[in-house]
Amino acid sequence: MTTRPFRQVDVFTDQPYFGNPLAVVLDAEGLSDAQMQRFAQWTNLSETTFVLPATEPGADYRVRIFTPGGELPFAGHPTLGTCHAWLEAGGKPRDASTVVQQSAVGLVRIRRDGAQLAFAAPPLRRSAPSPSTLAQVASALGLKAQQIVRAQVLDNGPVWFTLLLDDAQTVLRLDPDHLMVKALGHKIGVAALTQDEAPALIARSSREARAFAASATRPAAAPALVVRAFAACAGVPEDPVTGSLNASLAQWLLADALLPAPYTASQGACLGRDGLVRIARDDSGQVWVGGDCVTCIAGTVNL
Repeated sequence: MTTRPFRQVDVFTDQPYFGNPLAVVLDAEGLSDAQMQRFAQWTNLSETTFVLPATEPGADYRVRIFTPGGELPFAGHPTLGTCHAWLEAGGKPRDASTVVQQSAVGLVRIRRDGAQLAFAAPPLRRSAPSPSTLAQVASALGLKAQQIVRAQVLDNGPVWFTLLLDDAQTVLRLDPDHLMVKALGHKIGVAALTQDEAPALIARSSREARAFAASATRPAAAPALVVRAFAACAGVPEDPVTGSLNASLAQWLLADALLPAPYTASQGACLGRDGLVRIARDDSGQVWVGGDCVTCIAGTVNL
């Protein structure tokens, strides 16, 4: 076994122990796939990451991301948390304003704005779910058909079967059958506009209403969206705060003019967390997903 630098960080929060924890092994050279997977099972966190030297031109480092149940090609909170840990441990990016992280989906840009980090959402593939699968997912979540406003299968590396529901309270009151969710084999995301944003659904067919909504301003931390994520098939019954899901949700909702950018999404309340995900879109149309990170444990691990 080798002594390796280690961090455990909390992502999408500025208060320790109120976000989504991430374990980061900062020097994973020499570890096998089986060793990485075993350690990820042992940490029992939604994700554990392993930092390796970059193998693609332009990347500052390479990361591998594991859940207790397997490896992921991309995930949002591990992207921000690993970057935070790498910088804190003395990592020096080629560009002071942007870190380039190599993962299985390719190169992911992470921009730095002081202590704030935000990653560029990977390209999104989306499709309509089959009616039979939608009915099965609704049953597993205990939802009635009239509570589902829209549904999409969203794929930006991880694939999320995603539902937009009628009300934030509907989202917060969900009590899924996690065994049924696991048997379905889908990671499921649910979201609803908060009360202040709900009229956007009614006005979505009006060009003038959309133009007005896009010009509206709101406090940076006022949540416009409430989100939950269920991933029993990956060994995580409910994820506290989910960057990949929020990234794909943002690309969907912004493209369909259901929300203006920038906005803030809240996630984790049902688990006693207070995660905030900040969504922005630049002039090129690129969606950026950001949030705070704090280090909770710094030291070494024998692995």
